[in-house]
Formats: sequence, C-alpha cells, structure tokens
Amino acid sequence: MSEPPIPTEPVLRAARPADDAELAALDRATWSPLHAVVPAPEPPYAPFFDERHQPADYLVAERAGVPGSPARLVGYIRLAHPTPLASNAHVLAVQGFAVAEEARGLGVGRALVRAAVEEARRRGARRLTLRVLGHNTPARALYESEGFTVEGVQPEEFHLDGGYVDDVLMGRRV
Repeated sequence: MSEPPIPTEPVLRAARPADDAELAALDRATWSPLHAVVPAPEPPYAPFFDERHQPADYLVAERAGVPGSPARLVGYIRLAHPTPLASNAHVLAVQGFAVAEEARGLGVGRALVRAAVEEARRRGARRLTLRVLGHNTPARALYESEGFTVEGVQPEEFHLDGGYVDDVLMGRRV
C-alpha cells in the first residue's frame, strides 16, 4: 500500500490557542525590515496571543510534512476592525500577515489573502483594507492581483534602516 500524497495546497483554518508557540516562532522567523515597522523581536519573547490579538482574529495555513509527521504552520493573516467606532464597523483590516520562507512562491500568501476576503465577507464587512510599506513590492503586487487598489499614500511615514519609507493604504470591496 502506498503512502498518501503530500497535499500541494495549504490547509487553511482558524487559529487555535494551541498554535501560540508555533505562530510566535513563525512571526520571529519572518521578521524583516521589508515589512516590519518595529524592531526585531528579542528574548524574552511575549506570547503570540494576547488581549488584543486573539486566535479568532487569525486564519492560518498548514502544510503537511513528511508522511507520519504533523502538519506545520507556514503562514497566517490577521483580520481586525481598524477602529472601535460603530460607524466603521463595516470595515475589516489586515493587521498581520506572514508566510514562512520555504512556503513563499507556492500560493500560500495568495490563499491566505483570498481566505481573508471570504472571511471578511462572511463577517458582513463591506470593505477590507490594509497598510503596506511602499518598498514592499512583492506584497503590493500580490494585493493588487487580488483586487486591492491604492487608496492613499503617507509619504515618508516611517524611518527604517536609515531611510524614509512610504505607508501605502490599500483597500477593496468584499
């Protein structure tokens, strides 16, 4: 009897409290000045989930490993309300997105963005927004290919690695 094939598509699901340590490790491993506006994490590391970042806010991507080994998390996307205002409740925002280096170029990021759009729709949102650094051309290209458009630019909003970087505001209807 042959082994079942390893799925090529990631399995997407809601995050669970038990994912905390694995998501924290993924977050540290994917930190980069290409997308981060905060310094690289250093020990002692805080838990991934906290009062403001609950498992229900996250969709995760799992990939099967070698037959017989458990699946591992290779990406996540976080959806949250951009403000607590009732007048803004129809909008959700991507407020966290990461894909493991070994899973890039395999459709994991695209699958997570599409799942976020569907989840926003399921939650009754009319719009999905995000912020991306101007120099993060791979992320911007992904978002544009999935229907996001530039809705504003805050020039030189961040000073990172010795240079000024624009903050690009993008959005789409869901």
